[in-house]
Amino acid sequence: MEIKPTEMRMKEFDIGYPHSGVRRIIKPGFRTIKNKVVAWGLGREYYDGDRMNGYGGFRYDGRWAKVVPNIVDKYGVGEKSAVLDVGCKKGFFMHDLKQTFPGVKVRGVENHPYPIENAMESVKEDIVLSPYEKLPFKDNEFDFVLAFASIYMLNFGGVMGALREIQRVGKGKSYVTLGAYDTPEDKELFQEWTLLGTTVLPVDEWLDMFKAVGYTGDYYFTTAKSLNLINGKK
Repeated sequence: MEIKPTEMRMKEFDIGYPHSGVRRIIKPGFRTIKNKVVAWGLGREYYDGDRMNGYGGFRYDGRWAKVVPNIVDKYGVGEKSAVLDVGCKKGFFMHDLKQTFPGVKVRGVENHPYPIENAMESVKEDIVLSPYEKLPFKDNEFDFVLAFASIYMLNFGGVMGALREIQRVGKGKSYVTLGAYDTPEDKELFQEWTLLGTTVLPVDEWLDMFKAVGYTGDYYFTTAKSLNLINGKK
């Protein structure tokens, strides 16, 4: 589907996801190439193995239940809505949304099998395996599309493709989070910390990409500051 030029409505917005307030001291070599090789398997070791290789145990804790009301207020999601979670992992957001609205149509997409195989039973059947750059859904199928901490793991072209697909399958209301930086020091900190972050750009370049692909939804930039990353060299 060709994205036609459109009036840009996008804006930065914090949905209130509860990040850890712990200061993370980052030193050179904080994570090694071995950690990244293990993480990129995107299997058990990344989700449920050692913390240096990933989440260190990706378990449901109900935190998305605190975010759902913000999404409802901002995007008008309700009982009759159709919602897509791109990069849904084990389906925690999907589960909490269904707890709030049992009749909601919610679908998830993952690009690796492990999180689907280990997803919450309440939503496992609603998750499909697919590249984010080629979503298996119709044009304008969803009232709201979420891509939280997922698409910036793709390469540059992949991110462009995923943003186009999010725009295509949605009806104009969407929210993505992306890795970004303002200064060279922030970039260095983020890259030392991240295991999977592949496309990490200055804020102004992300905005240029949005315009280039026709993305008009909302966004949030995950940065060294938002993650409480502290330079351990000082």
